[in-house]
Amino acid sequence: MSRLSQTGDYESLINPQRKHAAAEIAEEFPVREKPAGAEETTPDEKKPRLEIGAVDGWSLRNGHGLTFIALFLFSIVLYFRPYELIPALSSFLQMAFFFGILTLAIYVPSQLVLEGNLTARPREVNLILLFCLAAFLSMPLATSPGEAYSTFTDVLLKAIVIFIVFVNVVRTENRLKLMIWLAFAVSIYLSFNAVSDYTTGNFREGSAFYNNQRIGGAIRGLFGNSNDLAMHLVTMVPLAVGFAFASKGMRKLFYLAFAVAFTAAIVVTFSRGGFLGLFVALVVMVRKIGRKNKFLSTGALVVALLAVLVLAPGGYTGRLSTIFNSEADATGSSSQRTEILKRSIWVTLRYPLFGVGVGNFHYKSVFELVTHNAYTQVSSEMGIPALVIYVMLMVYPLRRLREIEKETADLPEKRKLHYWSIGIQGSIIAYMVSSFFGAVAYQWYIYYIVGYAVALRRIYYVDQHAEPKP
Repeated sequence: MSRLSQTGDYESLINPQRKHAAAEIAEEFPVREKPAGAEETTPDEKKPRLEIGAVDGWSLRNGHGLTFIALFLFSIVLYFRPYELIPALSSFLQMAFFFGILTLAIYVPSQLVLEGNLTARPREVNLILLFCLAAFLSMPLATSPGEAYSTFTDVLLKAIVIFIVFVNVVRTENRLKLMIWLAFAVSIYLSFNAVSDYTTGNFREGSAFYNNQRIGGAIRGLFGNSNDLAMHLVTMVPLAVGFAFASKGMRKLFYLAFAVAFTAAIVVTFSRGGFLGLFVALVVMVRKIGRKNKFLSTGALVVALLAVLVLAPGGYTGRLSTIFNSEADATGSSSQRTEILKRSIWVTLRYPLFGVGVGNFHYKSVFELVTHNAYTQVSSEMGIPALVIYVMLMVYPLRRLREIEKETADLPEKRKLHYWSIGIQGSIIAYMVSSFFGAVAYQWYIYYIVGYAVALRRIYYVDQHAEPKP
């Protein structure tokens, strides 16, 4: 039997926090009632309270295999943009749109047959639907309704739809691993190219401060800008560390090598937001993983940070110093972003309910610039209620992952889920810090990461109630 079923009511009585968590889980994942008149089982025939397939909308029974393949192919196109990398495919610019439509075409009938609805309703899905509603309500009163509609349909709506598909389709460990491995694969490609570009002086057009020798991503789209590239890689470092501690032997070394490669690439982007996100994420990871030996783990963190600063290229520490002294920034970007932040806060207070419309802040900005801050991007363009929803979308998964972390801390058989939960927590926190320096609230980054969190929680919950393997 599962650990929860073994503990019974006695443990709930002596551990109110666990009782509260169990009540929340029961509310989020309702259990099917036994049909009236069904035969009672004898004690010897009794099985765990739930079996695989017995949780409405959240079972691990076979299904969505084709949808997952389509989702995986869509993610490959989204990340790698093969029409940029392969000259023969250069004319297929709508490839991502095609695979997105294909994914939906397979998902909708499959979901209706499997579950009888269009989506399960964990709190993250409810929050994302409310966020979508807030964006929709911002459009009629937008400075430019046409541009608001275009931003909503071309950017945000696509991320929301794929997020809903993700949380319903990624329902096994193998599927979750494949999605994260795909993110690792593109991150390794980006990291090696970033370091190579910096060492050879290949400063790509379109990168932030191109004329001031900032590198861009080898793949455009999500990674073309140096700051966006750094933010993506920052979210990958905690995942790589989490996977490393969940693994043994050579696989542990591979994942740690991934983390080092990602860190090196973050450094050569010269992104201040990337450094702050990396620093906070590493502090969180050290605190959680090294909880049994805080002195040693803290020492390891200090050594790692010193190594980064010592091995960093010239001028890196000087750029970091502009975080606290904007006047020292020769490019003027630090003081400029401070002014834009103040302006976005003023716009938020001026239009608190619905904002100025999705994608419309630049009309109220300085020199037509965007907010460079995901939080004020949402608040100024969609209103303060939308900002609350956006923050909850990140905070709620953190709380639930924390529960998994605690419940699996002393269970060797749950080692993998324990460290994965820590890694995803670190990834969300890294995004929350780094996104304070980028207008990325409508982009794909956070929606995939929260998708990882929901998928892990689903896998863990059903695993807790499934029959043990013979």
